[in-house]
This record gives sequence, C-alpha cells and structure tokens, in this order.
Amino acid sequence: MDELGRAKKEWEAQCVAPVLARYPERQESFATLSGIPIERVYTPADVAVDYAEQLGFPGEYPFTRGVQPTMYRGRLWTMRQYAGYATAEESNARYRYLLEQGQTGLSVAFDLPTQIGYDADDPLAEGEVGKVGVSISSLDDVRTLFAGIPLDRVSTSMTINAPAAILLAMYVAVGKEQGVAPGKLRGTVQNDILKEYVARGTYIFAPRPSMRLVTDLFRYCTAEVPRWNTISISGYHIREAGATAVQEVAFTLANGIAYVAAALQAGLDIDVFAPRLSFFFNAHNDFLEEIAKFRAARRLWARIMRDRFGAQDPRSWSLRFHTQTAGCTLTAQQPENNVVRVTLQALAAVLGGTQSLHTNSRDEALWLPTEESVRIALRTQQVIAHESGVANTVDPLAGSYLIEHLTGEVERQARSYLAKIDDLGGALAAIEGGYVQQEIADSAYRYQQEVERKERTIVGVNEYQVGEKIELERLVVNPAIEAQQRGRLAALRSRRDGERVSAILSRIEAAARAEDEPLMPLFVAAAEADCTLGEICRALRGVWGEYRSQASI
Repeated sequence: MDELGRAKKEWEAQCVAPVLARYPERQESFATLSGIPIERVYTPADVAVDYAEQLGFPGEYPFTRGVQPTMYRGRLWTMRQYAGYATAEESNARYRYLLEQGQTGLSVAFDLPTQIGYDADDPLAEGEVGKVGVSISSLDDVRTLFAGIPLDRVSTSMTINAPAAILLAMYVAVGKEQGVAPGKLRGTVQNDILKEYVARGTYIFAPRPSMRLVTDLFRYCTAEVPRWNTISISGYHIREAGATAVQEVAFTLANGIAYVAAALQAGLDIDVFAPRLSFFFNAHNDFLEEIAKFRAARRLWARIMRDRFGAQDPRSWSLRFHTQTAGCTLTAQQPENNVVRVTLQALAAVLGGTQSLHTNSRDEALWLPTEESVRIALRTQQVIAHESGVANTVDPLAGSYLIEHLTGEVERQARSYLAKIDDLGGALAAIEGGYVQQEIADSAYRYQQEVERKERTIVGVNEYQVGEKIELERLVVNPAIEAQQRGRLAALRSRRDGERVSAILSRIEAAARAEDEPLMPLFVAAAEADCTLGEICRALRGVWGEYRSQASI
C-alpha cells in the first residue's frame, strides 16, 4: 500500500499538476452532501478496510453486502407504492389498480386527522379529511379499504405512528372477518414515534407513554402476529427534514437503540423481537454516497446488536429496510426532471440492497399523483429490475475504492454522533433536550444557503430555468368527502351497541392507568365493537394528556 501511495503522488505530480496549472479552476474541492471530502481518484491505499472482516459475504455478519445470500437473484425487492387519498373506496380502487400493474405490496397513506387520532367528524379535522391520505375512523373504513384484497396473500405497510397500535388492531379484525388468522398476516406498521418529535410532528402523547405503546405492540405481535414487522425505524423523515446521509444513519440507529432498550426493559427477549424490527431510509440525490450509506447502516447495526446488546441470533443482527425516493428533491419546476431524479435514487437503493422500494411520482411537488404518474413511477422500478442487469449479482459495487471508502467514512462519522447521543443520555434525552432537532435544523439551513448562493445546482430551480406552463393532469380530492365521512360515522354510532362501546373504552382507560396492563388485546376488542379511532385515542388522552414540545431550536 505504501508503494501505491507513492505511485499516486507521482501521478499527481506528473499528470495532474500540469493540467491544473493550465486550468486553475479545476482545483476546486468536492464533497458529498454530508460534507465528506472526495478525492480526485482512489486506489487500494486509500481504503482502510479489512475485506474479510468488513465485507464478508452477503447474508453473513456484518451484512455489509446484503441481508440475504442470494439477494435479488432469489427474489426481487418488494415494489410497494405508497398510496391513499380521499375515502376508503377511492383508495381501494387505487390499490387494485397498482396490483394490476404489477405492484407486489401495499403501502397505506393516512390523512392528517387519522395520523393524530381524530375522527373525520371531529371539529379539529375540518378541512383536512382525505387530503394527504385516506380517511380512516373506524373498522368499517378499514373493511372498505381492503375489500376484495386477500390479506393472507398481500403484504401491507401502514405509515402510521402515534395510533399505530389501533390501526393494526383494526387490520387484525378485518383479517379475522376475511378468515385470515393473525399469524398469517404480513406487513409493517411504522410505529416509530421518536422521529415524530424531531422531524414530522404527528405525535399525540408524551415520549414515555408513547414508548409504552410501541413495546406493547412488540409484545402482542410476538405472540399473535409473528410475521408482522412491528416497527419501521425511520430515517426517511429525518432526511426529509434536512439531515445529511450521516445524520440519517446516526439518528435512525440511535432511535433503534432506544426501542431495543425499552423492549428489554419491558422484559422482552431480544432474539424474539429483534428479528421483526425493520428500517425505512431515504434515497437522496448523491448517488454514490447513498449506496455507501445503506451498506454502512447494515454494518453498524449488526455490530450494535451483537456487541452492544449481546443478541445471539444472526437474524437479530440483520438490518432489513424499505426505501423511498426523496420527496424533498422533487421540484414543481420542470416536473419531468423528477422522473430522472427518481430513477437515479431508485437505482442507488437497489445497488445498496433495499428489501422494498417506493418510487415517487413526477407530479408530487404539485399535487396528489395521477394514475399515469404512479404508473411511470412503478415502471421505473420494473425497468431497473428486469432490463438494467443490476439485480443479476449481489452488491455489484463492492470493492470499489470509493464505495468502500465512503462506506467506512459514513460508519465512522455516524459512530461519532452515536457516542455524543450516548453522552447525552440516549436518544430520548437527546430529543427532549432539542439536540437532534438542532442538528437537523442547522444542516437544513446550510443546504438551503448553498442553493440560494448557487453553490449547489438544482436543475430547473436555480439553473437551467425555462418559462413553462404545467399541463399535467391533476388529481383533486372532492371536498364533499368530509360530509360523507361524517354521515358514515353518524350511521355507525346509531347502529352499534352503545353499552358495549362504553364498557370497552372504560377498560382501555383503566389499562392505560395501570402501567403494566397490555393494551393491544383491548384495542382489537374495541375495533370489533365499532369503537372509533378518535374515541380510543380520547380515552388514552384522558389518562396521558397531549404532548407539547418544550425543546427550543
């Protein structure tokens, strides 16, 4: 390696220096979006990696090269397009369309009232029903949402956090109605409340009772729904809020550490619950850094689970993740450029070894995506899968000097963040003190300044602009659905057994007051009794209150 290092210096002196003397502007420095410096060229001397220890083989510790030995040669990633808007009927039609087009898993988007535990007829829901996702208030809505979709044959992901346990309870109840036992259900609830406090804001309760709901869901699924991924620990929203790739890895894994610690404190066996943990990452624009990010996250998590927590089952060391292309990179200007951005981001996710993928639609910076735009987004995945050849071998960029250097550097810098968070008392304390929020805000500000100063080019936004008139078809949510949903809820309340509803809500309130009382079985019973989402959340609010952030950023 010393000989290679000397050879590189000779090459720079003999070949590069004369060019730079003639063209001094080529001496500018380059760095990734995380600020990792990028050299002009890399050789083995630049890669501080023990290939046997750091890389290994796919499906083996430390999983740098992937979580399965055969990866996409055995089975392609799940193509899971995120969808949901307006009513359960309209969203059901979109799901059926996507399945007909070759999608292999469902991903449900809920509207804002649902995400924060309000029924569609609540005054606080006014003007928001069905706008950014599907409106779900009751078991009847969930029944309609999945009508004609066999839950024993489709894997379903639900992007829901604060009321995740309640939505899963409704899903379990609908499965029973279809004749599908809970043990046969497959899918994921996001159930990642910690990132809500730092990046997204759809929390209801304070962090500590919220963590109780998370671990309660872990316990229930371990016994009743063993094929269900009990959490999707999300770096996606952290990145969308302005974090760098390094921060995305560090803060996501710090939250993962907090969930594992909470589950252990609740008396759960690490090698029982850990194999069902999953993660959710962003695929951003810096193509090579993103590939390295996914590889570094796998390696770092494997070491955390084995060395820090002492997990024995190799499945507990394995970081499985879903990826979504970066919504924050989509531009309203020249929306056709978004197809190119999404293609590169999706390719990075595949080369990085994702287990499932959502590709954003070209028009999402403007409005809800149309069927045509969704089809293009899905076809992007299908072209990568079937025409590009990148799925034919596992971890095809392994051994690239730059990729291995970036993988190591992302891991090193993420470790530094994790050490700082440990010093602060862990992720929960770091969030409550505002540290994580401040780091993300500072990063977002720096990035926006670079764009404003044109130090970073965004095609069609601060360079290469054109005068244009957007002529894409637009999908509009009918405002009449709000009244429609109120009517459905009124009909539900008039026909259900009111005494049964009151009794189960009282039991939920009592269980919430008792710190060690399981809640998930009561949520399932409440769903089957036609208690609404808002009523169940109101019972919990009566005990735990609502959280108001005290952190100042």
